[in-house]
Amino acid sequence: MTEPRSYYTNSNPNIAAIYIFWLHCESLTGYYTNTLKCFWGFCLSSLNNLLTPSLSHPTPSTPPSSSLYKSIFPSISRVLSVTTTTFGLQTRNLVSPAARFLRNQSCRFHLVLTAILLLTRGISNSGNATCIPELDISDSSAVISFCNKWGVGLVVVGPEAPLVSGLANDLVKAGIPTFGPSAEAAALEGSKNFMKSLCDKYKIPTAKYRTFTDPSSAKQYIQDQGAPIVIKADGLAAGKGVTVAMTLEEAYEAVDSMLVKSVFGSAGCRVIVEEFLEGEEVSFFALVDGENAIPLESAQDHKRVGDGDTGPNTGGMGAYSPAPVLTKELQAVVMQTIILPTVKGMEAEGCKFVGVLYAGLMIEKKTGLPKLIEYNVRFGDPECQVLMVRMESDLAQVLLAASRGELSGVSLKWSPGSAMVVVMASKGYPGSYEKGTEIRNLEEAENVAPTVKIFHAGTALNSDGNFIATGGRVLGVTATGRDLEEARDRAYQAVEEINWPGGFYRRDIGWRALPQKELAPKK
Repeated sequence: MTEPRSYYTNSNPNIAAIYIFWLHCESLTGYYTNTLKCFWGFCLSSLNNLLTPSLSHPTPSTPPSSSLYKSIFPSISRVLSVTTTTFGLQTRNLVSPAARFLRNQSCRFHLVLTAILLLTRGISNSGNATCIPELDISDSSAVISFCNKWGVGLVVVGPEAPLVSGLANDLVKAGIPTFGPSAEAAALEGSKNFMKSLCDKYKIPTAKYRTFTDPSSAKQYIQDQGAPIVIKADGLAAGKGVTVAMTLEEAYEAVDSMLVKSVFGSAGCRVIVEEFLEGEEVSFFALVDGENAIPLESAQDHKRVGDGDTGPNTGGMGAYSPAPVLTKELQAVVMQTIILPTVKGMEAEGCKFVGVLYAGLMIEKKTGLPKLIEYNVRFGDPECQVLMVRMESDLAQVLLAASRGELSGVSLKWSPGSAMVVVMASKGYPGSYEKGTEIRNLEEAENVAPTVKIFHAGTALNSDGNFIATGGRVLGVTATGRDLEEARDRAYQAVEEINWPGGFYRRDIGWRALPQKELAPKK
């Protein structure tokens, strides 16, 4: 496929103008970049469906000029090209439907889907995406002005911080279609005490707990309950606010770090002391439009940094989908006892939830039934990678339907087989780590198999044009296969191709579902 340069310089008013923006948020961590990168790729693949008369979006009176595109995209001709290495997105299969549509159709709209805004940071600014660092997404008025200026048709707010701060509220009030919960609804993730209270009120199964602001009272309760026990910061702590304490001393130290030393600031001024649940942890996702919810496929994350689930918790070191532990029968139980009561409860509380409900669940060993550990109000990273590469439905249409309260009757189609992602992180993560280490052979890694894709989180380009690591979790090496074993083999083959002395990865992703193989020593 040749680069469709002419479609951006052609003065024909029937040619559709498509803007794809990638907002760069300096104030947020890069943990969720992979998630949003998946969104970006699959929304591109959906453009041929979006460019139809059935959708109503702002239409400018005259087609945008080529200079407008050039001002936004330094390399505009590459936006719909077959570039495969920048950001690790293998765009050939994703973009070709939209490109064929532009080549072969005469679109009657100057602008149909104006933009999908993905709010994130941590990616290098070239090729397939353009970061806009000067737009401060903590400033709602600035975001609204930007959306109005460019006629934005849908905003997808990814990270939890702008959701909790009320960005979605302001966008909806301004009449801009938005996929993401209000600040009130985002409290499901923003305050664990709020989530637990909702569970109590609407009889949603969860671990027993108590909430404390006084360290002495918390320690007395811990002593009465015994170890193991779980200590959680109430607020947002970048995925690091949970301690699974195997001894009383660990539990006391966690309480002191939050309530006395204030290591998490205001997020840790209140702690939840929670019953330790024994079982298997699994992730469950549902799209919600305020009243209706539809489930996504199951996935299983690997939170601990080390092989064998050892070491401290992280944002996630790998995942696979589907998760055998979450059978179809259990998924139905989750929907009926956890997800739907939450949606109805939030509606009854006067704060309808619109967006993604990500339920962290424990399939309890003693009962075999799911209990809610926590809620996140966004797609998980790295779970989203394995979900999105398996989704065959038109994601953009589904997100639009959710933002309009029209999910009733919507069903999702998934590819057969399995997917796995192996996260590569900077040495030292989740503690202090070195930045600026060079990463090579990404193209060779993606060439291991057509189904291998490398999603970037904490990367940038140095002055020589080479990728360097800028974050803790840096790459998500993802592959699909006919079954989980094939997906695992492809993912690890790709990992072995990557030349990054400054990185590391877990070698046992998928251990719960598969017998482990002895991986060859990395070259």
